[in-house]
Amino acid sequence: MDKKMVLSFLDAEIERLRQARELLSTSNGNNGLAIIHRSAKRHMSAAARRKISLAQKKRWALRKRAAKS
Repeated sequence: MDKKMVLSFLDAEIERLRQARELLSTSNGNNGLAIIHRSAKRHMSAAARRKISLAQKKRWALRKRAAKS
């Protein structure tokens, strides 16, 4: 990249950040932007945990059997 290209990239990035700051500094802070809320943790049912456990034990048994052969 030449110097001119880098400077134009930086100018574009500065403008993008300026616009983002302007949106965030409005009176209500939201200005129509969607806010994403994430749940704290995902929970797995007991049945799902059991299914995963049985599948892993089956894989371990296959490896153990293959190692003995």
